[in-house]
Amino acid sequence: MTRRKKKIYKKKGKVVKDLTKNIFKILNKDGAKFFNYKQIAAKLQIVDTEGKNQIIQKLAELKASKKIKEVDKGKFQINEDRKYSLGTLDVTSNGNGYFITDDYEHDIFIPNNNLGKGLQGDLVRAYVYKRRRSNKLEADVVEIIDRAKTEFVGVLQKSKNFGFVIPDNHKMYADIFISESKMNGAEHGDKVQAKLLDWPENSKNPFGKITNVLGKPGDHNTEMHSILLEYDLPYEFEPEVEKEAENLPIEITEKEIAKRRDMRGDLTFTIDPKDAKDFDDALSFTKLENGNFEVGIHIADVSHYLQPDTVLDDEAYDRATSVYLVDRVVPMLPEMLSNGVCSLRPNEEKLTFSAVFEINKKAQIVGEWFGRTVTYSDQRFAYEEAQSIIENCKLSDDIKPYTMPLETSIIDKEYEVTPEIVEATLKLDELAKILRKKRMKQGAISFDRVEVKFNLDEEANPVGVFFKSSKDANKLIEEFMLLANRKVAEYIGRKQGKPSGKTFIYRVHDEPDIEKLASLQNIISKFGYKINTETKESTSESLNQLLNDVQGKAESNMIETLTIRSMSKAVYTTQNVGHYGLAFDYYSHFTSPIRRYPDVMTHRLLQHYLNGGETPKPLLYEEKCKHSSKREELASKAERSSIKYMQVKYMQDHKDEVFDGVITGVTEWGIYVEISANKCEGMVRIRDIKSDYYIFDEAQYAIVGQATKHLYQLGDNVKVQVKKTDLERKHLDFNLVED
Repeated sequence: MTRRKKKIYKKKGKVVKDLTKNIFKILNKDGAKFFNYKQIAAKLQIVDTEGKNQIIQKLAELKASKKIKEVDKGKFQINEDRKYSLGTLDVTSNGNGYFITDDYEHDIFIPNNNLGKGLQGDLVRAYVYKRRRSNKLEADVVEIIDRAKTEFVGVLQKSKNFGFVIPDNHKMYADIFISESKMNGAEHGDKVQAKLLDWPENSKNPFGKITNVLGKPGDHNTEMHSILLEYDLPYEFEPEVEKEAENLPIEITEKEIAKRRDMRGDLTFTIDPKDAKDFDDALSFTKLENGNFEVGIHIADVSHYLQPDTVLDDEAYDRATSVYLVDRVVPMLPEMLSNGVCSLRPNEEKLTFSAVFEINKKAQIVGEWFGRTVTYSDQRFAYEEAQSIIENCKLSDDIKPYTMPLETSIIDKEYEVTPEIVEATLKLDELAKILRKKRMKQGAISFDRVEVKFNLDEEANPVGVFFKSSKDANKLIEEFMLLANRKVAEYIGRKQGKPSGKTFIYRVHDEPDIEKLASLQNIISKFGYKINTETKESTSESLNQLLNDVQGKAESNMIETLTIRSMSKAVYTTQNVGHYGLAFDYYSHFTSPIRRYPDVMTHRLLQHYLNGGETPKPLLYEEKCKHSSKREELASKAERSSIKYMQVKYMQDHKDEVFDGVITGVTEWGIYVEISANKCEGMVRIRDIKSDYYIFDEAQYAIVGQATKHLYQLGDNVKVQVKKTDLERKHLDFNLVED
């Protein structure tokens, strides 16, 4: 007896599931062929009359909308006269969208009724056409090729025997229907994670099931976990991963030391944030007899412990990066590795991977060495402590010990820093400043942005806001990390002044898009600034001048943000195009393998080539690069979301106060205002401005009062008061305080 074929379609009542999508799949597979309803029914394994009638009706609908054509009586094929393209969706918060495709220079508008159940980031096939009246291009989604996301975080609104999950993500325009049997114990009002299961053709809402009950909205841990899950980021390790980490052999044996360059006798120290728990880089400093200096950049040898094709390595690759939220770090590696055996803690021997340079007094590199080492850190500094040495000590023939002040010390008491470490810190700072000056002269762009930080109480509630800027101690570490990353990439990627052809992991940053720079120019001209884009050199120089000129101005944060947005995104790839922002022809990521998987790949490839290995095929590494770039982007979005959440939470206690702010965005529905004192951004809706009837003027980046002709324009200083705080959607509404 032959086994009966399982039907591949399902029904919701009497409706055949995904009929439009499946018809397009059949017709798209071979555009030259044509099919009648019987052939389509056979391919979909539909045998009943009801299903066949639905196919006949659907074919008539698609023919009427000219998405398919009837080439003979009852025989249909894809309408090749229409222009179909593959691309991705960018959905706006008001439920419309844009079609992004390589086939067209500009993104193409998609009205809500043409989205075809496509969601943010989905890969789709769309028909592109010109509107009759305006002649502008629009698109109509005809097939969803691949969903970018199938799980969403939101709040369950429950009725008697069904419910809807209202997604937190403002780009998810449809609530998710949940039947009683798929609620997984969730109660009304719970914050949950829901997975899409189906989206029937005749339904406005997708059907789903609840996979995770997170807690109550507004609870701090619930909201942090929600942010992570919204971006498909984990917040804990599976037991088998933790177990494998705990079972790693961590003893540093004499046999292992014998394979490495022993640098335990070199003066070595770390400089990190005062609250850091993982120290993945250290500097060593030695004065040479010829008057030069040997500077070692020592990086935790994660690849020694993290072996390919293990549960631990698979998990690290899947995560690809550590995630830094406002109140916590979600590490790429289990704590046993990240904060333990791989952390270059003071007064401990560690296995390291090093880039060692001989540098003269002009900060010129006269010798280099790369390889595995064993090191010993003599001192741990916070940035504030190293900065204290730089500000209060001077290089001389008679350097004395430096007493670290109590208010700066991270061990809560005064202590003495040895003359050797004081001298090393000052000399490294001197060399770093020369390296930085050279880099800026070569066209590097200086994004020294102020970071918004929060003072948190014991329950992680924000009780204050402060700004963190980069000082000399930060820039010292930055320059030597950049040096190691650049020189490692050059060592592998360049041979006798030309590309070596060896497969390697590069961190690339392409030149900025001309149109984005033109858009930036239009905006900054409103404030009296300009940029010169005639050449690559003039562009870099004028961008640096712009960033320098706006320092301390009300519009500084907005212009810095817009300038960053005009840049291309830095990504990982095996195809080297250089790093525009740093003005490097070769650049890689070598210095943070505890928190970035591409650095682990860099270490492995570097050791492979040091051992005389042949170049591997780039395809597999390119796939890993794309994965790492995507995970980095998600982690960055989660970080920004956590900051926004904390800003909204902070402003809940400041509803009666009036704040000075600057207009950072103008739209047809309102103006965005950033409070100068704490960088919190919110919206003033046009309907809430009572002094006049305002309309959006795109050309002037403004809203204009119809009676008074008064303008509220991008960059204007205004006063605002908090109207509403929405923690779930991480949104602030302001009232404009008018004169």
